[in-house]
This record gives sequence, C-alpha cells and structure tokens, in this order.
Amino acid sequence: MNIGAIIPCYNEGDIIEYTVKALRELGAFDEIIVVDDGSVDDTFIKARDCGVKCIRLDKNRGKGNAVREGLKCIDTDIIALIDGDVGSTAGEMSKVLAPVIEGRADVAIAVFPKSNKKGGFGFVKGLTRRGLKLLTGKTVDSALSGQRVYKRELIEKLWIPDGYGMEFAMTAETLKLGCKIAEVEVNMSHKATGRSFKDFLHRGRQFKDIFKTIIVEALR
Repeated sequence: MNIGAIIPCYNEGDIIEYTVKALRELGAFDEIIVVDDGSVDDTFIKARDCGVKCIRLDKNRGKGNAVREGLKCIDTDIIALIDGDVGSTAGEMSKVLAPVIEGRADVAIAVFPKSNKKGGFGFVKGLTRRGLKLLTGKTVDSALSGQRVYKRELIEKLWIPDGYGMEFAMTAETLKLGCKIAEVEVNMSHKATGRSFKDFLHRGRQFKDIFKTIIVEALR
C-alpha cells in the first residue's frame, strides 16, 4: 500500500514551501504532487525548489480541475488532498491518514478547531448541511474541509466539479455510494476568511457554487 498527496494551490507563494516541507517530514508519502492552478506569484518556483513533482496550469480554472489534473499524474493506492495554505500544520495529516490506512473508513476528513476570528453568518454551512441531508439523508460536519484522504478506487468514481462546490460534491457522492466517512479532529490552521468585502464576495461565490452542485447532484 503506497500513499500520495495532491496539493492544489493558487497564489500561495508565501506558504507553499512550509506545507510541502511538513508533508515530506512525515515520511508517509511515496508521492507528493503540487498543482499550481495558474498562479501569478512564485508559487510554482517555491514548490519546485522543495524537490517534489509540480504541475503548472496555464490558467486558473478552479480547485476541482487542479485535483483532476493531479489524479492523472499520481499512482498510489491512497490519495490525500491537502490545501496549499495549511503550512507547517500539514504534519497533522498523519491523523487523517490513519482511518483509511487501517481500513476503518473509505474516506477521512480533517475537522479543524473552531476559529477565534469572526467569519460569516453561517449561510454556506447551513446550505451545505441542508443539501447533504436532502441528497443523502445524512450530515457531515466537515463537509467543506479540503483536507481529505481517499482510497484510490473510490476517488476515481467521484464527480469533481471545478468550483467551490468540489468538497460538497465529493462528500455527497461518497455518501450516496454508501461509503464510510471518518471525521478526524486535527490541530490544523489555514488562511481563514473574515468579514471584509472580499471575504463576503468569496462566500457569495461559494454559496452559488454549492447551490448549483446540489441541483446537479439531485439530477444525477
């Protein structure tokens, strides 16, 4: 059984090297692939200098597309998805790997600690909760977490859309297939969104993409 990691990222030049180094220091991964989703900063250079395989996409097409490109180039039995902005806390992925490696779950998803920073008003999380309940009859608290571990035979069956609905879609598809999801508490951190105008625009796009994904999933 071998283990790989795909790190989709966009303009993470200030932190990507810390993410990659933390994963390499774990010693658990046979392959690590960074997929630079059309960054306009030095993300690709910083990642390449860490000595891992890097894919540079010519245009920003969304996280889902970056993950699909990474899947074409990785050849492992277990595949972890890790956001580029988790930095040195990426080492906590060892906890997320365990349920899948040990056969206790088909998928494991990281549950982050509650942020002290004021965020939005819960519209996106509420839509996610209601959407999953509607589609599958189940709920997953960490359905939007980007830190995940999959068995290869499962992730290859999933619909992975381009936009912000990617994690929702992958969670819904996993539940619809009757697979077991383990939610794992980790001491990880990432760039949390606050209450700036830019942050609310981000949440608006996220809400729209998840809403569209719910409709598509209902028709699948």
